[in-house]
Amino acid sequence: MTLFLSPSLAPLGAPVDIGRDQAQQEAARELLKSGYQHESLFDRIGRVIQQFLDDLLGIGGNASGSAISLILIVVILVILGALLVWALRRTSRGSRTGVVVFGGQARTAAEHRAEAERRASAGDWTGAVQERLRAIARGLEERAIVSPLPGRTALELAQTAGQALPSHASDLRSAARLFDDVTYGEVAGTPEAYAVLKDLDERLMAARVALEASA
Repeated sequence: MTLFLSPSLAPLGAPVDIGRDQAQQEAARELLKSGYQHESLFDRIGRVIQQFLDDLLGIGGNASGSAISLILIVVILVILGALLVWALRRTSRGSRTGVVVFGGQARTAAEHRAEAERRASAGDWTGAVQERLRAIARGLEERAIVSPLPGRTALELAQTAGQALPSHASDLRSAARLFDDVTYGEVAGTPEAYAVLKDLDERLMAARVALEASA
């Protein structure tokens, strides 16, 4: 860094090379002068920020240092943006109790099962998981194990059906969580997840006889 000293310290116009630390000390002493004491808070904050950016970008330094500093700033901004998106998604998810099971055209349980199998055959495991959970929900409604309820979420379905079929309550909650995970888009559907829901659906269809016999 190059400074020009007063005539009492060096010949007029003669450059003097000093290190970064010494330059910072000189700048600090300069700021202590009376002219800076009346500086507004807004101006002071702006000056501090500007000084920070100047130091970070290596103004007055070599080009490679400035390029590295710029890359670091970009990386920091990307990380901060990713953290912000993650926090917003967490907040959004926490504000909801679950995803509504049904939406759009009404279908029977058999139609939902057929659609689930079609999507599974096409490798659309996310859609297959969703349709199989809807088949479970519609099947429970068709057999009057749960009453039809517009706007019901998967977790609400699991809670209501679990009261009627306590031996399947835990599996119903797990199925609801699978449905919510793939529907929120945070987890992709898998053949294993679909197999779990398909097995539960088949066991629930067999549970109808046991329910009627106990009644």
